[in-house]
Amino acid sequence: MADIAKLQIGEDTFEFPFVKGTENEVAIDIKTLRGATKGVITIDPGYKNTGSCKSDITFLDGEKGILRYRGYAIEDLAEKADFLEVAYSLIFGDLPSTEQLDKFYADIKAQSVVDDDIKKIIDAFPKTAHPMGVLSSLTSALTAFNPSSVNVDSEEDMYNSIVKILGKFPVLVAWTLRKKQGLPLNYGSTSLGYVENVMKMMFEKPNEEYVVNPIIKDALDKLLILHADHEQNCSTSTVRIVGSSHAGLFASLSAGISALWGPLHGGANQAVLEMLEAIKEDGGDTKKYMAKAKDKNDPFRLMGFGHRVYKNFDPRAKIIKVAADEVLKDLGIQDPILDIARGLEQEALNDPYFVDRKLYPNVDFYSGIIYRAMGIPVEMFTVMFALGRLPGWIAQWKEMRSNKEPIGRPRQIYTGENLRDFVEIEKR
Repeated sequence: MADIAKLQIGEDTFEFPFVKGTENEVAIDIKTLRGATKGVITIDPGYKNTGSCKSDITFLDGEKGILRYRGYAIEDLAEKADFLEVAYSLIFGDLPSTEQLDKFYADIKAQSVVDDDIKKIIDAFPKTAHPMGVLSSLTSALTAFNPSSVNVDSEEDMYNSIVKILGKFPVLVAWTLRKKQGLPLNYGSTSLGYVENVMKMMFEKPNEEYVVNPIIKDALDKLLILHADHEQNCSTSTVRIVGSSHAGLFASLSAGISALWGPLHGGANQAVLEMLEAIKEDGGDTKKYMAKAKDKNDPFRLMGFGHRVYKNFDPRAKIIKVAADEVLKDLGIQDPILDIARGLEQEALNDPYFVDRKLYPNVDFYSGIIYRAMGIPVEMFTVMFALGRLPGWIAQWKEMRSNKEPIGRPRQIYTGENLRDFVEIEKR
């Protein structure tokens, strides 16, 4: 490939350099386009063909079904690491030593108490409030209780901010669930690991001792790892662009939570369960709905199958399918919704229509099944996604600020009215 891309506009030719990544991804660097051409820009709705940054954090190849964090295969991380190890590697660039990991968790635990006035904010929300709205508000509210700005040139300041949010965010997640369920707001135990502590805070009843189920814990650990980062998706790009204005970490994370809320992004696993509920209400005939999914004239869409990025298979789904099977077997749950899910899964894996189009169950399909089996309300599914995505958002924010990236400022093509005369109100 040539070192330069040439763009011809009329009789003028402009040259732009190529940028090549370590995995041989190629981009045309057009940062001088508008100045060189005296006003010409590109337009790319949804930014599907536009790279917004260079990043060392996550690599994915949708055609080959590859996902790696900091160069580590997602399959190895899910099998051999725990969530905090993965979080550390995403944020700081490499897997931690035993000493680094122990210090990391000790520092997180030291920051795992939130100001008691946060409870007053939660009390102001009705039980009907969507948990993602509550979580976004609480995350933003942390700024009020931690008003000092982070000196991004100080490793100590950055580190302290990171362990602070990693300590407090699981408390906000648990309290969001407990508010929904009318349970008292509690704290976990410093004697437990990170994921076990999350489970205790979420599920402990006031009148009984909570015992961690190791199979559930392992499945949740894997789910959080699989959701920890996913390159420049909608919420991650939001965190970076908000942070590019030099907004603080908590404010940037709050914006990312709001972006994740949408049904086309983090809300996809909630949409899966809502679809399953609708199928159940209509009699539970999976063959009928698979036929509807294949009918181009039918508005029904099968949620949780295929992926916008992965054109072959979702590597995360292969991992979490095993965990889903283990959870359902261990809990022995009899649930018509889960039976419908299994039916759809088997039909999709064996129907030539879906196999030929590579419309396999994705990570949202299996995560929704696991969360339901765990007893997590459907409205909380995206909150759990946010808990997993937290270290990726932090890593992306940290990278963007450390690289001193410019403020995000996309351009547009104006299609409105030309200059018009102002008409006085009595003449309109």
